[in-house]
Amino acid sequence: MHAPYNSWLVALSIAVAVFVSYTAFRLAARVAEASRPMRRYWLIGGASAMGIGIWSMHFIGMLSMSMPMVLRYDIPMTVASLLIAIVTSWMAIRIAAADRLGSRALALGGLVMGGGIAAMHYLGMAAIDITPAIRYRPALVAASIVVGIGASSGALWLTFHLRGGRTAHPLARLGGALLMGLAISGTHYIGMAAATFAPHSRCYGGIALDNAWLAVTIALVSVSLLVFALMTDMHSSELAARAQAHAARLQQINAQLRYQATHDGLTGLLNRDAFLARLAAALHEARAGAGRFAVLALDLDRFKLINDSLGHGAGDRLLCEVARRLRAMSPDADAIARMGGDEFLVLTRSVENAEEAGTLATKIIQGLSKPLRLESLEVLVASSIGISRYPNDGGTPETLLAHADEALYGAKRRGGRTFQCFVPEMNGFAQERLQLESDLNHALTRGQFELHYQPRVEVVSARVSSVEALLRWRHPARGYISPRTFIPIAEETGLIVPIGEWVLNEACRQARRWHSSGLALRVAVNLSALQFRQPGLLRTIAAALAAERLPPQLLELEITESVVMTDAETSVGILEQLSHMGVVVSVDDFGTGYSNMSYLQRFPIDRLKIDASFIGVMNDDPQSTLIVQAIISLAHNLRMKVIAEGVETTAQLRRLASLGCDQYQGFLFGQPMPADALEPQLRAHASLGDPSDTAATRARLSRPAWDPSLLASNDD
Repeated sequence: MHAPYNSWLVALSIAVAVFVSYTAFRLAARVAEASRPMRRYWLIGGASAMGIGIWSMHFIGMLSMSMPMVLRYDIPMTVASLLIAIVTSWMAIRIAAADRLGSRALALGGLVMGGGIAAMHYLGMAAIDITPAIRYRPALVAASIVVGIGASSGALWLTFHLRGGRTAHPLARLGGALLMGLAISGTHYIGMAAATFAPHSRCYGGIALDNAWLAVTIALVSVSLLVFALMTDMHSSELAARAQAHAARLQQINAQLRYQATHDGLTGLLNRDAFLARLAAALHEARAGAGRFAVLALDLDRFKLINDSLGHGAGDRLLCEVARRLRAMSPDADAIARMGGDEFLVLTRSVENAEEAGTLATKIIQGLSKPLRLESLEVLVASSIGISRYPNDGGTPETLLAHADEALYGAKRRGGRTFQCFVPEMNGFAQERLQLESDLNHALTRGQFELHYQPRVEVVSARVSSVEALLRWRHPARGYISPRTFIPIAEETGLIVPIGEWVLNEACRQARRWHSSGLALRVAVNLSALQFRQPGLLRTIAAALAAERLPPQLLELEITESVVMTDAETSVGILEQLSHMGVVVSVDDFGTGYSNMSYLQRFPIDRLKIDASFIGVMNDDPQSTLIVQAIISLAHNLRMKVIAEGVETTAQLRRLASLGCDQYQGFLFGQPMPADALEPQLRAHASLGDPSDTAATRARLSRPAWDPSLLASNDD
């Protein structure tokens, strides 16, 4: 008997097969990604939805057959075919959701799934209660089973490889579902073609159902289940995607926190804790393998001046550039860290001895000394380096770092711009320096500072018209401590600001005492770079003058030319305001810094002080004499007075007189002394009126501080 097919129901069965296949991909992915407790529920739900879908496709395919009789179905056998479909789907999803799909597993899975689909199909056909029984063509039956096994194997392979986003394009999953659906449909319709119905066949018993409405009903039910499963999967996927995004974000935040916990936020170098961890690891490896390594401690000379003068933004850019250069010059370093401020550390196992460590240190110093443009200035960066080595200089991270720091201070004591390897004798110096810092911190409040004054003498008249206030520290246990020892410490720690303010107030107080007693002496006070850049500098000076009612022309402020030239535009504004106040401004140590004469025309400067280094060798070095002569000539052309410091012999004084120098100070006249000890000498030799009025001074004073005939003497 020939049984034609309803084309609409055939199309519906194929559509259901494709939809089942697509859902199978999603469910296999969900089972694979689910946690162990949830995997069981996804597997059961997915197998039920997929089994019902496959069974629906086959049942709709059977109902699409147009028979000249009403087909009757045996319910138990029909239900059994559905259960076979569910069990087969359960096994298929489990195999497709596995972590691996080898050839043996694929073959076994295809055999089980293909056999299950064939069993479901032929059991479903057997559920038709028809007489005589359906006959099958063996060749087509075998072909349907082979196609079922092959299609199942291909479906399992596609499901495994297209699950969970393993493909880059979403259309690939849809194409795989279409191919799998057509293969399942092909298995069914080959099996249907194998069936032969005898003429005048009749159905007895069972339940008679309307084919069209039953097919539609089954399709709606199965599709509804599949849609529900698919929507559940999509919702779960969205939740999983959100959870994954949150997890990724949390992982990113944790990575950032770990990075911030181990790296310097400005330069990106390691921080102290991370460096210590690297150093401890290097120690462990070195002990195990008798290795060697070196620790280099580095800081920048005069960084505080640059930072305070140009601002913290420029200082930060300088530190970042130093970090970049350190990386470039130390490519073999095991760790490079910034300890804070301008202090850096380098750990390297690429050196075997002190000579190799010194070579690396020299390379770093030279590399950092290349000019760097900050704001409108070209800044020269100088650095000092201290070196400690394992095992020579310590066996713990703390000891190696401490010894590298002590060596660094040793390099700075030698003038900076050099390196120093640690030697045991440095231990005492480090402890002494720490104690000195502690004592200096309390020296001001404990009244241990004093001002000594050194006269400045007119070269021609031999009269004293001004004095320079010099800070002295009388330590209760050590006695007088040299300014060369404690001033650098005060500048590094920032104590120079309150100390400098005390010096200013005390100098104004003494100048007022002298002025009230008839001594018209100008008092010169040195300003450090840090003081000069303080926002409240002008208010501090004005307050000091007002507190003592001191005429501003009796106060002179000495500033080094390097301070003036750092951020020249700001310096112009400060110096102009000082000039408007009536305060005298002089440039100290002229000729030793930038040696840029052009700024003298721009800045309101009253006096130049020639550095003692030129005066000391002037009689033996013609070049120094020419420099002194050029400075005096330039200053006079710009209507400035010239002061020579460090004059110790009459020969030096005679040479200065011949060059037209205005004033001098030095041991030739006398050493700095406290005000009380110096006052009798000042009363004998100082001006009694306006210190700027040279004619009045000469009229009032008659006895010189030294014999002018010495200028013509040949004795030094």
